[in-house]
Amino acid sequence: MASEKPHINMVFIGHVDHGKSTTVGRLLFDSGNLEEQVLRKLKDKAQDLGKAGFEFAFVMDNLKEEQERGVTIDLAHKRFDTDKYYFTIIDAPGHRDFIKNMITGASQADAGVLVVAANDGVNAQTKEHVFLSKTLGVNQLIVAINKMDISGVDYKEERYGKVKDEVSQLLKSVGYDPSKVTFLAIAALKGDNVVKKSENMDWYKGPTLLEAIDQLNPPEKPTDLPLRVAIQDVYNITGIGVVPVGRVETGIIKVGDKVVAMPGREGKGVNGEVKTIEMHHEQLQKAEPGDNIGFNVRGFGKKDVTRGDVVAHADNPATVASEFTAQMVVLNHPSVITVGYTPVFHIHTAQVACQITAIEKKLNPATGEVVAEKPDFIKNGDAAIVKIKPVQPLVIEKQKEIPQMSRFAIRDSGLTVAAGMCIDLVKKS
Repeated sequence: MASEKPHINMVFIGHVDHGKSTTVGRLLFDSGNLEEQVLRKLKDKAQDLGKAGFEFAFVMDNLKEEQERGVTIDLAHKRFDTDKYYFTIIDAPGHRDFIKNMITGASQADAGVLVVAANDGVNAQTKEHVFLSKTLGVNQLIVAINKMDISGVDYKEERYGKVKDEVSQLLKSVGYDPSKVTFLAIAALKGDNVVKKSENMDWYKGPTLLEAIDQLNPPEKPTDLPLRVAIQDVYNITGIGVVPVGRVETGIIKVGDKVVAMPGREGKGVNGEVKTIEMHHEQLQKAEPGDNIGFNVRGFGKKDVTRGDVVAHADNPATVASEFTAQMVVLNHPSVITVGYTPVFHIHTAQVACQITAIEKKLNPATGEVVAEKPDFIKNGDAAIVKIKPVQPLVIEKQKEIPQMSRFAIRDSGLTVAAGMCIDLVKKS
């Protein structure tokens, strides 16, 4: 039986080495969502690898390579229950080369926990993650100022206040309201204010991390919008057949539904009927927005569907755009962006090269007002309205119609160059 508690997808973000994985591991362990013997095994493993103190991080970093490097590479999903909610925790990598996973992660999250080390404060990647979170629609944020125990910080209120001000400025600059953000003072490795109240910071009157996540609001589920399931992976399971795995972004999918995957192998769509739906190893009759599901579809062959395809009801297929108009912000381009530029766009789970065919307007990023018509180029910090042509068939929706399927990030040579959303499109005939 699936959980009756409201479900929240929560992403942990922040600069590399600021303690995200350790915070998640500590939260799971201290709240009883992780057994003692599992931790003991991880502790031994951490010691064997000369990484003592990394055992909590290992809870999330279950790839061998990550354990040896002590770095989070892929996205880890973990189920986590409180009295009030059940969470899927997404531990997003802080490492620069892994930001593309961070994008996939944040675009699936209803809420974010930004981990900032008290000794370091705001770093370049802290900025990038905060900006991406905002652009990708993570509307609720908790800021955990971590490593309060570290030498030089010594649990002092003054240092906490300084980092809090610094982060507040950053949040304001991208459009979050800091007064609506919960700030925490924690020391994840020691467990201060993660689940248990700290005895080392009597000046801190705020909630623990566990209390703070229980104060989050579950997302409004866009169940009244058309069905869209973004495919993340496709498995071929003996005795069952083809099982796409993905997240229900909008609408409701039920066993027996007639569905179509777009663009599919030929760009014309692939039709089928839903036979089974499963989540967290439980069979479901239906799934709703926010659910990460595996589902078996009669009619989908092994080569028919792939990551980046979008499943919808047959009578309302996902939109394949031959071109689209976007509002976007340039974050991190080494020079300037001009017409003809053809980077990789990350849209829901799709990664498709797209060409910028026109730069129509340059906007003030803070107010959105037009500052120039048809500029020759745009550069870091600029917001703009641009026309874009995908090199191969691509599903995207208008922000006004299905906002969950309208957002994208642009990556080039290992950097997130820009992010934005689709405001208009031309349907592929």
